[in-house]
This record gives sequence, C-alpha cells and structure tokens, in this order.
Amino acid sequence: MSKALLYDSTLCIGCKQCEQACATQNNLPYNDSVAAEEVSSAHKFTAVLTHGDKFMRRLCMHCENPACASVCPVGAFHKTKEGPVVYDVWKCIGCRYCMAACPFSTPKYEWGSLNPRVRKCTMCPDRVKAGQQTACAEICPTGATKFGERDDLIREAQDRLRQNPSAYLPRVYGLHEVGGTSVFILASVKVEEFGYPASERVGDTPLPEYTGKVMDRIPDFIPIWSLVLGGIYWISHRRAEVAAAEAEEKKNGSAR
Repeated sequence: MSKALLYDSTLCIGCKQCEQACATQNNLPYNDSVAAEEVSSAHKFTAVLTHGDKFMRRLCMHCENPACASVCPVGAFHKTKEGPVVYDVWKCIGCRYCMAACPFSTPKYEWGSLNPRVRKCTMCPDRVKAGQQTACAEICPTGATKFGERDDLIREAQDRLRQNPSAYLPRVYGLHEVGGTSVFILASVKVEEFGYPASERVGDTPLPEYTGKVMDRIPDFIPIWSLVLGGIYWISHRRAEVAAAEAEEKKNGSAR
C-alpha cells in the first residue's frame, strides 16, 4: 500500500527537529543560519514557518499524479509505488519544466552550482522502501508529523476533525487538491497564510490531465535538441582536436 505523511500543525511546537533530521538524511548543511530560513530551498527541503504562536511545515506534497513527472520529457521524476515522488539526477537535462508545472512551487534549482540539480524533499524513499519511517516523522517529539499507510492516515485525519472540530478548520489539505497527495495537513488556520496555494486555485483534478496535452508535443522536439546538443559537443571537441594538431605541427617544426 502507498505511504503518506500527516502533519497536524496544532501539535507542532516549532522545534525544527524535522529540519535537522531532513538535513542529516540528505547530507545537507544545517546551522543557525539555515534554521532561521523560513523557506524551502535547494539546500533546505523542509521548512517550519512561524506566524505568531502558529507553526506550519512546508515540504513536497508528493502528489498522487505529480505534475512534475508528467512534464519531464526524460522521466527524471516519477512516483514510486510506496508513495514518494523521486528524482533521478542522471536523467535530468535541466529544462526545469518541473518547476513551472508544480502547483506547490516545490522543486528548486541549484542556481549557484557549476553542476546544478533540481532539489526537493523525496520523502526518504530508501527508508520507506525498507519499512522505516521518514526521518522527519521519526524525530518529531510531539507526533505532529506522522508517517503511515495513506488510507489509514486519511481516516485518522478525518477522525480528528470529527472528534475535535473546534481545534481545526474543517478540511484535510492534500486530500482532494490536484487529485490528492501523499502529504495531509490539519490546521487551525488557513494554510494559504503560509504560502500553500488555495484549494480553489489548484482544483481537485490531477494536473497531468492538463499538462499531458501539452507535453504530448514535446517528443517531437527532443530529436532536434539532441542534434543541437550533439552539434555543440562535436564543434567544441573538433576545436580542441584542431588546436592540438596545430600545437603538434608547431612542435615538430621547431624540432626541425
């Protein structure tokens, strides 16, 4: 069965241990400066935001039908059967269509790197496949972030709403948005206040139903790009070969 995360912001104390665990799991830097950044980025896959006495996590929603995967012309993104939406850097061509397509503005690009990658929360796929919790859920001291079977977490979220309606706004964010996700959020305030898109804006239709119509035309252009890139590669290497040959000729001429 597919796994998921349930984040209950009413239980969050803003300790940011999830941030630290995520950084450790993904070999990312983490210090006081990074901890103070209340935004996800190429070096910070999850962020705890603070508004007054309220807290909210930002992370990849791991859509059931991810738009990032639907627009990627080389299959660098895909959703695993266990639930995480993962990224294969070796397939990526840097087109960044995923960044444009994601309704949650999740994928980030390493603009300052000489060998840039697209970066985002991948929901600890190796841990999940091994039957373990995600790093963020395992470390959470209050149970604000909970990992488990997707269907079980949906029932639990709905039960919490029924049992304590005054503590929450009456919705499970992520249950219907863009056709459903693998991250569910319960909150006493609007998630839109923390940068999540309004349900009305993203709708409840899987975005690939729209993006697929556009990307159907992309394969027509891939051969062209292959020729262009191949041409650039040939030209650059041909120049190097010519320069080497000229240097060799000068060397031989001097020897005479």
